[in-house]
Amino acid sequence: MSYPRTFSHIGLSVPNLEQAVKFYTEVMGWYVIMEPAEVVEDDSAIGVMCTDVFGKGWGKFRIAHLATGDKIGIELFEFPENEKPENNFEYWKTGIFHYCVQDPDVEGLVEKIVEHGGKQRMPIREYYPGEKPYRMVYCEDPFGNLVEIYSHSYELTYSEGAY
Repeated sequence: MSYPRTFSHIGLSVPNLEQAVKFYTEVMGWYVIMEPAEVVEDDSAIGVMCTDVFGKGWGKFRIAHLATGDKIGIELFEFPENEKPENNFEYWKTGIFHYCVQDPDVEGLVEKIVEHGGKQRMPIREYYPGEKPYRMVYCEDPFGNLVEIYSHSYELTYSEGAY
């Protein structure tokens, strides 16, 4: 039987966990549900689980858990000796290249992102100019993760089915 699954969480890799927690709580308004903690490669349940995912030799990392206003989880990972990719927007490669948040005050959120070290990647655009007030923009957080901002819900934006 097929049915729509709900979205649980997304994991973001960041170079500095404390700075990321500060950015996401102050700019996005998300709240901390688990303070930053260290996870080490050992025989604990979490250690074994991470070895299953990363393979042997991962050593340790730091993690914090946040939640959005609609109860979506945000896992923030800080790995030792992390590297910022030369091009963080390789949209032509398979995989996740952005996440999206919804805020009716698109301009205000863009301004906060920029004030806190992020950047605006494009002008704010209308999806249906002259017809509907649906707007969007791509930004980047201070850690290189791409964030899209919608003025309206995903369902409203795409319910017409065509551009």
